[in-house]
Amino acid sequence: MLKKFIIASLCLGVTACGVVKKKTTYGSNRKVTVAASELPSLSDRDSLSDNTSDNRDMEDELNLERSEEIINTAMTFTGVKYKYGGTTRKGMDCSGLLYVSFLEHDIYLPRVSYYMANEGKKLRLEEVSKGDLLFFTTSKRRKRINHVGLVVAVDGEDIRFIHSTTSRGVIVSSLKEGYWNYAFVKATRVL
Repeated sequence: MLKKFIIASLCLGVTACGVVKKKTTYGSNRKVTVAASELPSLSDRDSLSDNTSDNRDMEDELNLERSEEIINTAMTFTGVKYKYGGTTRKGMDCSGLLYVSFLEHDIYLPRVSYYMANEGKKLRLEEVSKGDLLFFTTSKRRKRINHVGLVVAVDGEDIRFIHSTTSRGVIVSSLKEGYWNYAFVKATRVL
């Protein structure tokens, strides 16, 4: 702290005068004392935790709104045909769909599903809500994540997600469907 004060003083002296004169004191020891701050009372701490709770609630609301906006953007691509590496209405793949939908709302995700899977907080299926990402392994030869979907609805145990499939393009599917349930690897929250 003292070093920062000295550096700030020197910088101020240089910018104010253009020249810094160094004052030396020989043989005197400087003593610096810092007054301790009081701890907040119990009632103050309660109000602080209430504010933190309120802030968390407000943040959750904002994230829910952002999730809805991102979902709405993704849904506008329903019916777009599949194109490997595609990110336009002429064709897109699963990670391209999510990449474009999030980017439209100034949220950057990696372009490839395998790398997207490293983003955010890992969730249990019971914790999944709208706007979360679901990751899958659909290759029999490789046990690596190669597919991603965006959760658009949660109704009890039925989790519906939008994604781009090679056979039908951008569609909404259910995690209850045998194929997707079997291929499911993990869920994450990026908002």
